[in-house]
Amino acid sequence: MAAQSFRAGVVMIVRRDDGRVLACERADAPGSWQLPQGGLDTGEAPVEAAWRELAEETGLTATEARLVSELPEWIAYEWPSELDVGKFGKAVRGQVQKWFLFGVVDEAAVPVVDGREFRDWTWIDPHELVHAVIPWRREAYQRAFSRLLP
Repeated sequence: MAAQSFRAGVVMIVRRDDGRVLACERADAPGSWQLPQGGLDTGEAPVEAAWRELAEETGLTATEARLVSELPEWIAYEWPSELDVGKFGKAVRGQVQKWFLFGVVDEAAVPVVDGREFRDWTWIDPHELVHAVIPWRREAYQRAFSRLLP
């Protein structure tokens, strides 16, 4: 059997002063909400990937957001067997992610989603997001939120 691995990535929690976080609705699964996230490019540091993915997926940059903290450990989860993730290779069985907390610098800034990965966005209470995220990601969200959000 071939060795199995996890895809390395980053997750960005963007939190406003009122405690709500930015959630994005997946374009391929209407009604499924999640945080912005993405994979690391070869040789890219996790914090660099976090800033790149944040800009790519939401249009937010250092002008609108600031890095507050980073979860020291990585959080892993497995994909369900019925999920089509062939684009990552047959040996990849899930993701291992570094989580980052960003604060909003400019409350008037409006995230921009491109319609390819995400079709909409909203500010939501983190506990509500845990229930709105796809079930196999919930444990990872709960674990990260318990460590990064006061």
